[in-house]
Amino acid sequence: MTPPEWLQHVAAVYIPLSIISGLLVAGDIYFLGRRQPMAIMNAVWPLTMLYWGPLGFIFYGWFGRAPAADRTQHHHDEKPMWQATFSGATHCGAGCALGDFLGDWLAFASGLALFGSLLSAKFVLAFLLAYFFGIVFQYFSIAPMQKLGLREGVKAAVKIDTISLLAYEIGMFIVMGARAWVYPHLEPTGETYWLSMQIAMIAGFATTYPVNWWLIRQGIKEKM
Repeated sequence: MTPPEWLQHVAAVYIPLSIISGLLVAGDIYFLGRRQPMAIMNAVWPLTMLYWGPLGFIFYGWFGRAPAADRTQHHHDEKPMWQATFSGATHCGAGCALGDFLGDWLAFASGLALFGSLLSAKFVLAFLLAYFFGIVFQYFSIAPMQKLGLREGVKAAVKIDTISLLAYEIGMFIVMGARAWVYPHLEPTGETYWLSMQIAMIAGFATTYPVNWWLIRQGIKEKM
């Protein structure tokens, strides 16, 4: 089945806007002095724009954008729980999105199949890369805050991020599987494919959000 023409038009507009959104947020952070108090979030917010698209500007402008410019000062305002949870979910989502993006391209370029299934190979590769980047992102948030060494920091990152990442990937893979069933011939070279991936990533964000809420409430994950 071929995607309807209107969906292709939406993708042709929304994908470039998402890339522009990511570049604008990166420019705001790195060139206009809006550096995040937690350094890893300087990468998280631009990556978040790539799957939330222009909608992500609402959240970035509302509570994600750091105050300008004096880096000797620290911003200590306490975020409401829903905003802290949203930030925690973006942190998880950015690592997953990066891993899933690379995994899709690698699976497509290599023609990798698992048990005769391209989709299964894509799921496994995307999951492994997402897990790797998720742990890396979590390490660079928790290790500086708690002054942990490499081994302790990695162990803490694995403990914190595993359940959050699993929740994200479940939501994402459900939508990816549905897309593959409805439009089995879409490939990463097309914009409609990436629009469906954005929808899948937002679905993953939705399934990891309550998990992040619980992790923060239990004191397992730090507020961001």
